[in-house]
Amino acid sequence: MLAAAGLIGAAHAAAPSRHSFNWLDPASWPAIPVPNISVDPTNGVTVGLIPTLLQHDSRGRIVRIVAPDIVHNDEFGWGGHMRILNFPSADRQWSVVAGVMQRVQSKLDAIYETGLLRTRRWSQSTELYYERSGTERFFGIGDETAYAAQSVYTGQTLRLQRRLGWNLTHAWQVAGTLIVQKVRVSAGQLPGIVSITNRFPSVLGIGTTHEVLERVSVTYDTRNDITVPTHGADVVVYGGAASRNGALDGSLFTEAGVDGRFYWSPTRTLTIAAHCDLRYMPSLHEAPFWALSSIGGDRSVVGGPQTLRGFGAGRFYGRDAFVANLEFRQSVATLNALGTRLTLQVAPFYDTGRVFSRAATVPLDKLHNVLGVGFRGIAAPFIVGYVDVGYGSEGAAVFTGINYPF
Repeated sequence: MLAAAGLIGAAHAAAPSRHSFNWLDPASWPAIPVPNISVDPTNGVTVGLIPTLLQHDSRGRIVRIVAPDIVHNDEFGWGGHMRILNFPSADRQWSVVAGVMQRVQSKLDAIYETGLLRTRRWSQSTELYYERSGTERFFGIGDETAYAAQSVYTGQTLRLQRRLGWNLTHAWQVAGTLIVQKVRVSAGQLPGIVSITNRFPSVLGIGTTHEVLERVSVTYDTRNDITVPTHGADVVVYGGAASRNGALDGSLFTEAGVDGRFYWSPTRTLTIAAHCDLRYMPSLHEAPFWALSSIGGDRSVVGGPQTLRGFGAGRFYGRDAFVANLEFRQSVATLNALGTRLTLQVAPFYDTGRVFSRAATVPLDKLHNVLGVGFRGIAAPFIVGYVDVGYGSEGAAVFTGINYPF
């Protein structure tokens, strides 16, 4: 199975056992060898092995996952990663993921979060992120850019993000977010794909850009669980401004938007999940292309990229964007063994969306549509691994990862 689902399988298989080590009994192994096989629209084919170690508390609850890997990618050679995911409580968690490949690729992502349950006055999170990637794609700006216009670039991002939320009640929160980042866009190095510096030499964003983004948001959150929600809603209304150095004279853009996620379980085994996001950029002042609204890929970030699983990440860039997603998360099997409960889900889904350049544009017109199916493994309450296969106008796309796409 693919790596994301494999980690969940490991969560089931690696629960504590009272038996001594036995090669014929995977539950007794000190670590579970999870195969890592992924095919991504932009990252190519990756093959590797993830020896996964899980640690449980006295009640059998997973409190830590340690998952190093060794992988080979057809474009970037051999490499390895270390993953540590720590869950001291339902209200606090931290994680560190670091890795490097023989050529170009490297990554560090460290996150610390407290007040996740919003039972205290303050919730906060801090993220330090660094990535150098040679697989980034750019097709131009607009909703009708042609696939034949594909270009590649090497992107290097260093970002510090700090979020502080004031919990007015359990459901209502007012938060401030500060994002300070440095992004460098340089020539692409993948054979057979034209570099952005050759195909789009005049596009804003090539070279190094410093960005300071300050955002204020109001959230209404009634979800029964932040990782595996089955009912409730999470609605965020936000606005922000970005500059080159934190000063008004270096303004890049302003933003305003709303993001809503809704969950309903008509039966014990079925959850209907819906998501919609609308983002406007009222003002632009030589903003880099990568700061524009974008749709494509398998991740949905408030104020950032939005999910459209029939296309690769960043397939469409524009000033404003709309996206909607609907999926039916049907549990098909549940296993209980050695202190870990594993639930398997099949999730048919529908994604749609577009980017546009004028506020007067009707967002529901001329949409890009995607149909697909997702396969998920859940080790509640903290872990969801997924494999999503979507089909759009440019063919099929396959994504794997941790946590639901929205």
